[in-house]
Amino acid sequence: MPKIIYHARDGKVHEVEVDIGYTVMEGAIDNNVPGIVAECGGACACATCHSYIDDQWLEKLPPMENMEDAMLDSAEDRRENSRLTCQLEVTGELDGLVVTVADNGD
Repeated sequence: MPKIIYHARDGKVHEVEVDIGYTVMEGAIDNNVPGIVAECGGACACATCHSYIDDQWLEKLPPMENMEDAMLDSAEDRRENSRLTCQLEVTGELDGLVVTVADNGD
């Protein structure tokens, strides 16, 4: 199982194993990572799973779809490395992925 490393806003680091095929958001929810609110349950309709992806991983992710891009426009403090974790499916290639949780209003 790939390991995803979540940096929470409180400074704690959560290293969790996430099943292939799940999303980075689901991995956070299933492992009680604080700050990933996921109000819409992963439907790309709320931006409350907004996170910042470490630069070294950006090219390994699938391209951002228009819907995700539009939702990120409503997110607070959008950056070049912003992604919605509900749109990132975990694969073996993402073992070690590092994400920093954004301020999602939790």
